[in-house]
Amino acid sequence: MTIPAELLSRIDEAVSHYPVSKRSASLPLLHLWQEHFGHVSDEAIEWIANRLELQPINILELVTFYPMFRREPAGKKHIRVCRTLSCSMAGSYELRDRIAKEAGIDINTWKEEFYGHSHGDPGKSKDPAKCSTHATHNYGHGNPVAVSADGQYSIEFVECLASCGSAPVAMVDDLFKEEIRLDQAKSLLSLGKSDATLPKDRPVHSREHRMVFKNIDRKDWKNDLETYLTDGGYEELRKALGMKPEDIIDQVKKSGLRGRGGAGFPCGMKWGFINRNSGKPTYLICNADESEPGTFKDRYIIHQDPHQLIEGMIISCFAVGAKLAYLYIRGEFPEGAQILEKALAEARSKGFLGKDILGSGFDCEIYVHRGAGAYICGEETGLIESLEGKRAYPRIKPPYFPAVLGLYQCPTIVNNVETLCHVKHIIRMGGEEYAKIGKPNNTGTRILCVSGDVQKPGYFEVAVGSVTLGELINDLCGGLKPGRKLKAVIPGGSSAKVLKAGEVYKVKDAEIKLEDLPMDFDTLAAAGSMAGSGGVIVMDDSRDMVEILNNINEFYAHESCGQCTPCREGAQWMKKITDRIVAGGGVEQDPDTLKNVADNIAGKTICAFGEACSWPTQSFVSKLRNEFTQRATKPTPPPMPPEYNVDQLVANSSIAAVPAPRGNGHEIMAPAATK
Repeated sequence: MTIPAELLSRIDEAVSHYPVSKRSASLPLLHLWQEHFGHVSDEAIEWIANRLELQPINILELVTFYPMFRREPAGKKHIRVCRTLSCSMAGSYELRDRIAKEAGIDINTWKEEFYGHSHGDPGKSKDPAKCSTHATHNYGHGNPVAVSADGQYSIEFVECLASCGSAPVAMVDDLFKEEIRLDQAKSLLSLGKSDATLPKDRPVHSREHRMVFKNIDRKDWKNDLETYLTDGGYEELRKALGMKPEDIIDQVKKSGLRGRGGAGFPCGMKWGFINRNSGKPTYLICNADESEPGTFKDRYIIHQDPHQLIEGMIISCFAVGAKLAYLYIRGEFPEGAQILEKALAEARSKGFLGKDILGSGFDCEIYVHRGAGAYICGEETGLIESLEGKRAYPRIKPPYFPAVLGLYQCPTIVNNVETLCHVKHIIRMGGEEYAKIGKPNNTGTRILCVSGDVQKPGYFEVAVGSVTLGELINDLCGGLKPGRKLKAVIPGGSSAKVLKAGEVYKVKDAEIKLEDLPMDFDTLAAAGSMAGSGGVIVMDDSRDMVEILNNINEFYAHESCGQCTPCREGAQWMKKITDRIVAGGGVEQDPDTLKNVADNIAGKTICAFGEACSWPTQSFVSKLRNEFTQRATKPTPPPMPPEYNVDQLVANSSIAAVPAPRGNGHEIMAPAATK
């Protein structure tokens, strides 16, 4: 195999970013290889393993785990269409079929990955006659992808692309396109310009308090260093370098800043866990793996204001004593990765990064590390495993708290993009002044991302708790679509428990209606859900809640890392049950079975993915039970093999019972079980 000198040079540079362990370069090398050759062959696996002094299985296990890597070539033009909830509500299923038609792809020959030509396994049949027929709603989902007969085009149905407010969205190779109409499907085949960095033509709402998003969508704004410096950029870094690290941590503690990635853990407290006397190096990781359906804030910071993030990271590194940091960005943000690489180079050229930053004696380096499509990498210990060049299997806590045993078993701080940006503003304002914004224990601003059935979906930076859910929907987002009524809201990303219209919640001895709930951490928790990642998905009375939950279940079944049995098996079971109900094969016990499965996942897994996949089912079934019972009306069938279960229940109004051929005379089973 001939490998171009330029590719070899880029490979050597990538490996140099990981001085502690070459294995960490596994994902970067797989990306470089696939970008050049189109897919990852057996020969590629051998070559990369040899280059990194690993065994081939160490590379193969990554290719079969991370969905972005392909074992077979895609088309010359590869199109990825988002299928997750907000895009599905906006018509992405119809869009996928229209694109396939325009590209000359017979999408009906491709079944979902669990039954058709599955990701990483070229031995499975492509013959649709040999595939199960009950779940054809998801054909083309997975890897290898559906390819046109002439090899010119390929299409793939993928999970959330983190632009829910401009749904439906797609990627054409590395170019991003949003708000796609069906009549634009053909134009995607020749797309030449990306929407990723385009500012939105929308005024800032009077209820907003723009701080982190101050420069987002500014007409006079560019994402380069010159523009950033003209606006006072890196002045907070100069100020921070003149402070003691412990004083910076104290200011962050006084600010009350809570993590904006989902858990809402106090940032200053997390930093305080670092043991500076451990004798080990400290690392900082920026979690830019924005993958929670309904969430689309970090991408705009990365694309439009990268230096704000970098400045926040450098200040944070100085505070916790980290001289090496990694910016883990999701693989679906290729333009974002390029923008960050350029911004880091600009920062180095002006002395803001590298050796002896601004003459302070402090050394710090930051490298960009691209993920490859796994939602589980948003969990901090799964992210660390991925950064070490492994499958993203989360670690058990305790003992593996990142602040103690993180990257390379060293003290590590993992913070989200929005959180790290706030650090810069805390240094500018002072912790106590920052804490005056918002509410006690819910300080600062929060970026809320709204998608679904509202007239003006989008992102809004507000003081935490300063707007209610009703004000967010009706004032900032212009209300529901004409003639519709509110049915339900998911307030913090798809893993948050759903809130039903008409509910009344008891919060601090007061009864509060759904629309009157303040959008802060504590109130939403008291209402039985969570603020999570800030992704608000609004559903009106036109929506079928069984289909909504089915879409969510499909996401979590696809994204389970597979490490824990309750999650690996249970997420699939919940998906299969809602698949069957949607297909018309629901039985009377299904609502109870769904909840029972979910109850046996939550709290029984290594990481919080167990709760993330079970909370939607628990809340949807309990709060909207009538929609499930109306769809699940068939009598419970007698025992029969699982491979017959779905098709038999969909095709028949009831399943007959026959005596078991080798039973004791009292045992019965379905006719299919006697075959």
